[in-house]
Order: sequence, then C-alpha cells, then structure tokens
Amino acid sequence: MKIDVCFSPALYPVYHNPEAIVVVVDVFRATTTMAAAFSNGVRSIRPVATVEEAEAYKAKGWLVGAERNVKRCSFADFGNSPFDYTAEKVSGKDIVFTTTNGTRAITIAKSAFRVITGAFINLQAVAGYCVRHKRDVVVLCSGWQDKVNIEDTLFGGALTDALLNTSLYEAGSDAAVIARDMWTGNKANLLAYLDTTDHMGRLKANHLEDAVPYCLTLSITDKVPELSIEGDTLILC
Repeated sequence: MKIDVCFSPALYPVYHNPEAIVVVVDVFRATTTMAAAFSNGVRSIRPVATVEEAEAYKAKGWLVGAERNVKRCSFADFGNSPFDYTAEKVSGKDIVFTTTNGTRAITIAKSAFRVITGAFINLQAVAGYCVRHKRDVVVLCSGWQDKVNIEDTLFGGALTDALLNTSLYEAGSDAAVIARDMWTGNKANLLAYLDTTDHMGRLKANHLEDAVPYCLTLSITDKVPELSIEGDTLILC
C-alpha cells in the first residue's frame, strides 16, 4: 500500500485515486476544530463550501460555524476555533460548517473510497483507521487559497512517518518523502518552526493564535470524522 501527500487542492486531480482513503487536513484550524467538536459530543457536521450555503442553513434554524480569512462570519453561531465547540454548546447537536480552505477540500475529495479528516490531535487514530482499512492513502492538504502551507504538509509528513513505520506502506511519491523529512526534522519543536509561517501571521494579526498550541498537540482524541453522502448533502459523523 502507498501513502502520498498532495500539497494543495489545486494539485488534487493528479493525486485522485478512487480506491484510496483521502485524509483532508487543515491544521489551522478546520480539521482540528472538527475533531475537537466530535470529542465534545457533536452528532454530525455538514461541511459546505460557500458562505451562501451556510447562510441558507442558518435561515432554516441550523447551528452554523462559519469563517473566512480566519475571522468568524457575522451570521454564525461559531467561528473556526476548537475552543468554540464546547460540550455545553455542541453535545448531541448537528452543525453546518464552512471555512476558507478545509471544507472546500472535503468537497473536492468527496468521490474517493473514503474521506476522513485528520489533525495532529487525532493523528494516531487516523493512522489506525488507515491500517484497518488496508487501502492506499492520500493526504490532501487544504493549504491556503490553493497555495501550499507548512502546517498541513507537516501533518502529511507525520502520517507518512506513522504509516511507513508499520512496514505496511511505502511512499507514493517524492511529495511523501519531502513531507516526512520536514516532519522528522522539526517535530521536536513544531511551535518554533511554525512561528514565522504565513498562517501564523494571519492568526497573530487577528489575535487568534491562542488555539495554536492545542492544534499542535499530538493524539489527544480517538475521534476520526468520516464523510458520508446523502443525496447531495455531505455529512461528517
């Protein structure tokens, strides 16, 4: 079996494998937030690609999390911070969720064999999921507006490292090797390595960097959100 890393949604057409598990990752912060919400008892999350779709759900009475350019949308109940989705607010609830990059990546990958969401906080659970299903794996990095980012690539490297260490997987391309090398060279101090990155700059400029240490914490939940499709509706559960 092979593990590969797609650095940007713009590259996904050349990585698409209909028989593979696609692990969508948006470390800062969508997929971290999803894993946190499920850890706190959310029943389901409906990822939608556009603000307009989210607003339409809100008009129907749904709870909505919505973010664009790191900021919470004015109509939304929640933003894109894992700290927004406390057990008191989300346990047993169904939520609609849209973000700048992560939810769009999920819609792009929806035709794969399985689509799950990964983050550092559920890294080992994601690795275990992949091993149990015995399928090729493609990590789809959400990036930033189709550009490559470091934090998602680091997660791709971490998952590549975990799967290669099982001896059941091999690297699918140079991209997986690059990502793994980035991870192994910097895993001892992720916060310092990421401190000057583009997305950290955006978070700091908007005073939203409080969630970063949490986003970089390894394997603190066993929740692995998995995509199902009902008609035209995408549902993570």
